[in-house]
Amino acid sequence: MARIIVVGAGVVGLSCAVRLLEAGHRVDVVARDLPRETTSAVAAALWYPYRALPQDRVTRWAATSYAVFDALAAPVEYAGSPEAGVRMVHGTEVFTARQPDPWWRTAVPRLDRVTDLPAGYVDGWTFATPVVEMPVYLDWLTGQVESLGGTVTRLNLRALPEGADLVVNCSGLGARLLGADRTVVPVRGQVVYVEQVGLDRWWLDGEGPTYVVPREHDVVVGGTDEQGDWSRTPSPEAAADILQRASRLVPALREAKVLRHKVGLRPVRPAVRLERAGRVIHCYGHGGAGVTLSWGAADEVVGLV
Repeated sequence: MARIIVVGAGVVGLSCAVRLLEAGHRVDVVARDLPRETTSAVAAALWYPYRALPQDRVTRWAATSYAVFDALAAPVEYAGSPEAGVRMVHGTEVFTARQPDPWWRTAVPRLDRVTDLPAGYVDGWTFATPVVEMPVYLDWLTGQVESLGGTVTRLNLRALPEGADLVVNCSGLGARLLGADRTVVPVRGQVVYVEQVGLDRWWLDGEGPTYVVPREHDVVVGGTDEQGDWSRTPSPEAAADILQRASRLVPALREAKVLRHKVGLRPVRPAVRLERAGRVIHCYGHGGAGVTLSWGAADEVVGLV
């Protein structure tokens, strides 16, 4: 059994901590931001490989995560965990030009072409995918860490910590400092939360990027993709543009009441860094796919210990 410190309390760090604890290690999570304060908490959390490479590893990690989320979403009588806030939801991705199958096609059990498309779109596909209610899910993950004997502590670090057998660096954008890695850059994503309008399907137009993700009590509408922008202040102009684009997919959004605005900074890198360097395992740079890759990445981290 190793003593391991996980740096970072977003979805990747907490998932790594759970898997390491399950493997019998002693694990403490330390982070500047507690789970509900992280970029993960802002995510629409629709399972979808976005802004993450390389394709082969991402597809493998995404497939693993899909299976875990599918199991969590199952009814309790089938060993599911409804309290985790995960649902399997059907939805449609649309395009203004013909498309080949997505490169991550093998990560989902089924994907079907559709012809009944909104005006202006000529191609699309539909599939069922996990939708994760992030505040609920982050609380559940934290509870899993603590019930397995781990801890989650706020700590503002200037360097990776000493005093453990291993450190798992899941610091996201913090890896610019803690991993001395300037290839990690922020990609700003703004979202608008609106009231539930009876929507039970998600919609996605990658050109925007535009997405509409229904949750139990609200709908997450996005988004933006602004590389190098560190601002966490929502832009009213961006919000208006997001809602206009999304209304092409779901016209009912034109009359929906806006509840709040949020901004998250995706930690994007030319490729996800998941490797061991001495007593440090680096696991960061998951871009816009932290939730999507979380369990697959966590399993690989355990294999590197």
